[in-house]
Amino acid sequence: MSDLENNKAMNSLLDNVRIVLVNTSDCRNIGSAARAMKTMGLSQLILVDPIEMPNGQAQALAAGATDVLANASVVSTLSEAIEDCGLVIGTSARSRTLPWPMLEPRGCGEKMVAEATQYPVALVFGRESSGLTNDELQLCHFHVQIPANPDYSSLNLAMAVQTLSYEVRTSYLLSIDETEQERSTGNGNYIGKKTVNAKSDDDELYPVTEETERFYQHFEKALMSTGFIGDKHPGLVMTKLRRLFNRARPDVKEIKMMRGILASIERAATKN
Repeated sequence: MSDLENNKAMNSLLDNVRIVLVNTSDCRNIGSAARAMKTMGLSQLILVDPIEMPNGQAQALAAGATDVLANASVVSTLSEAIEDCGLVIGTSARSRTLPWPMLEPRGCGEKMVAEATQYPVALVFGRESSGLTNDELQLCHFHVQIPANPDYSSLNLAMAVQTLSYEVRTSYLLSIDETEQERSTGNGNYIGKKTVNAKSDDDELYPVTEETERFYQHFEKALMSTGFIGDKHPGLVMTKLRRLFNRARPDVKEIKMMRGILASIERAATKN
């Protein structure tokens, strides 16, 4: 791989990293977040149902990152923003009633850079006052919490975006260094931290969010067909199942196998 080809590959890696802002109330925070993103080489901004659309105030705070603002996508729901993502990490400033797989900021950056070679990945930030809802957090594979001073842990939205974007940038630069070291030995093509070869049938490929959500919908339908959960009140069962499967992180083949099992359960339930 030539230097030009390698640079394009690494740039496409960062283009696969999305910053998703949910229901932001102050457009100035969107402008500041765009500036934080661009300083770390990120450009993919998605706004989910913003209360105030970016205007002149947002552009002023974006400074030289008005291109990030101009190219931002606006969608109605978080599900739309992440439907084609293979990895979604949600930011959470507090412990939740039902614990979810957690990452430290450094591990968050490493995981995003490692998986951005395969598909889009998303880092999701919630409302300035209340963060992400439990339902929104359940759409994420992992949660990340910035270990701020417990006596004064107040981070505004742009600060949080800057901190985690920096971790992505750090991991990205380390991956470039490792790539260059490996390339200097003449050992083939490299993107990110791992050698890139043709995929074998045994390689893991994780499903994108849209596929995972179809699996959960199928699971709920199958459990309803057996009477395990009620039609209108699935309660905590599906939440706990989401946590279980997020922790296990089944790959594409495993999801297909599970859906085959669910289909057989539905057929058996119909016969009975």
